[in-house]
Amino acid sequence: MEDTYNNRTSLVKGAKDMVKEAKRHAAKKVNKAVDRATDEYSTHRNYSRFQDEEEEDEDFYRNPPRQRDAESYPDNEEGGSSDATEGHDDEDEIYEGEYQGIPKQKEGQVALGQPTSDASRDRRELEREREADEEELAQQYELIIQECGHGRFQWQLFLVLGLALMSDGVEVFVVGFVLPSAETDMCVPDSSSGWLGSVVYLGMMVGAFFWGGMSDKVGRRQCLLICMSTNGFFAFLSSFVQGYGLFLLCRLIAGFGIGGAVPIVFSFFAEVLSREKRGEHLSWLCMFWMIGEIYASAMAWAIIPHYGNWSFSMGSAYQFHSWRVFVVVCALPCVCAVVALTFMPESPRFYLEVGKHDEAWMILKQIHDTNMRARGQPEKVFTVNRIKIPKQLDELVEMESESGNPIYINLLKCFNYPMRENMMRLTIVWLTLSFGYYGLSVWFPDVIKHLQADEYASKVKIHTNERIEDFTFNFTLENQIHKNGVFISDRFINMKLKSVTFVDSTFRNCFFEDVSTVGSFFRNCTFIDGFFYNTDIDESKLIDGTEVINSTFAHNKTGCQMTFDDDYSAYWVYFINFLGTLAVLPGNIVSALLMDKIGRLSMLGGSMVLSGISCFFLWFGTSESMMIFMLCLYNGLSISAWNSLDVVTTESFPTVRRGTGFGFCNALCKFAAVMGNLIFGSLVGITKAIPSSWRPQFWLGAA
Repeated sequence: MEDTYNNRTSLVKGAKDMVKEAKRHAAKKVNKAVDRATDEYSTHRNYSRFQDEEEEDEDFYRNPPRQRDAESYPDNEEGGSSDATEGHDDEDEIYEGEYQGIPKQKEGQVALGQPTSDASRDRRELEREREADEEELAQQYELIIQECGHGRFQWQLFLVLGLALMSDGVEVFVVGFVLPSAETDMCVPDSSSGWLGSVVYLGMMVGAFFWGGMSDKVGRRQCLLICMSTNGFFAFLSSFVQGYGLFLLCRLIAGFGIGGAVPIVFSFFAEVLSREKRGEHLSWLCMFWMIGEIYASAMAWAIIPHYGNWSFSMGSAYQFHSWRVFVVVCALPCVCAVVALTFMPESPRFYLEVGKHDEAWMILKQIHDTNMRARGQPEKVFTVNRIKIPKQLDELVEMESESGNPIYINLLKCFNYPMRENMMRLTIVWLTLSFGYYGLSVWFPDVIKHLQADEYASKVKIHTNERIEDFTFNFTLENQIHKNGVFISDRFINMKLKSVTFVDSTFRNCFFEDVSTVGSFFRNCTFIDGFFYNTDIDESKLIDGTEVINSTFAHNKTGCQMTFDDDYSAYWVYFINFLGTLAVLPGNIVSALLMDKIGRLSMLGGSMVLSGISCFFLWFGTSESMMIFMLCLYNGLSISAWNSLDVVTTESFPTVRRGTGFGFCNALCKFAAVMGNLIFGSLVGITKAIPSSWRPQFWLGAA
């Protein structure tokens, strides 16, 4: 009996050894199948053979050698079992399209090819393994996205992310449109003017880097929801605050929120597109930034100049002027984006990078089913049941190697080999392109206003040595200069002085009631026995040695008197910006249609060269019509460069660092915008030589 028992035990051990050997050969066979699928994708982009091999492997595991060779070991049928058959249930079937996930190891079991823990292995070796896994995942993910197809889901996400990108375009132009109105309404002195534009860009710069980096750690959808909600809330709040300091704070936080829109939107959308459609559809997505420009320009043109129609007050302390209504209207795209984004899932590519394969599979199946139902093929089954996951390092190794700010660590990896050279090139292009674009965006409108002011000043009427007695002025005086005049017992009642200057004049026994002045001054004048009631004539208007003798001021108007009826260029400036944004439309269409045909870099370089050359024609901009034409020309030529740069930047980084890299580049964009605004703005009215030479040199050098 003892010999029989020993023989039986030996047979069981032999069977177990055979099963283990069969498992080892099966693992090799699966690896070979993955390699063949990769090779076949690179040549024919065919996924069928990979699926066939997987089916063979599944058959192997359903009918392992232990079951097929059971007849050779009849003694094992009574009580013997092995690891391969223990706990097996005949009803545990695997159907087509059922997700099997990643085979999990038993506690204490060592996987093939990983005999030791990550903590005891070399960090570089572990990173090399992860990079190899990421490359394999990228190839398999491309096949999965192709199987999911391009259809209703991508177009739904396209519209939702487009609203977010539109909000970024609106935010950039809101600053320039409300800047003069807000500073005038809040009585901001000249020493503090201009802070609004700089503060908003500063917030966008910090927000781009922060939210872009957080999207690589937390997720695209969640970060986009938070940053868009922040922008919408504080943008809406800024329209109600009265103090300039609080208004600056609200716009700073709103800019910080919207700063994350561009890097997250492009990263998110690129991760649900196949490689062959990525360039074209990312270019179409760029059109929403242009739509944001058009929306902001049109709303500014329709709302801000109509001071009386859109304004109301709640007592004398609270004034809600038309520019505040404009700020509320410009927050609507952001609110719509937040609401729509709540119905969209997270990026499946991000889930795969962080090891959440079950969630990723569910979203990919949702994409597939949504597109198939839209095509009229609801019965088509999602056949993917296994997805390669990049190696997740042990927590101990992660804590030791990435102690500190994870965003900063991720950014440093963007400057490591082999990404260092591409990162430096992107940095140069983003800086130069943004400096020229945003700088000239400020310079063109200011130059046009400067030309308008010169033309307006050339039509001034000059009156000298006039003497007027006992006359009632109850009409508007505009664009006039009165020198050495004498006004005796005259009445100035319910009138406006627009760009009127009195020089070395005398007012004796004159009465002023309900008088408003815009750009009007009294230089070295004398007021004797005068009476001022409900006027805005104060020390700021009485300059250069003006004397007031025995005169009375009663119920003077306080605060800043703001009315767009007195701004002769308000309508014109907004209309010019509206035309400039419309000129971008042809460039957007051309770049979208040709992006995948002529290549990203060719379009980027060609657009930058053409835009740089066009700036040499600034020398001939001597009239408003010529400058408007130049504005439209450079906007139309430069938009292709922006679209190409967005696509190139998106595709230059791996998924795990895409948000961080894009966010850093977009932060450089906002920094260059601040520098461009300051430098180009100081050149208005001085010379056209520097703007027309700097821009081509920067752009041609970057190209």
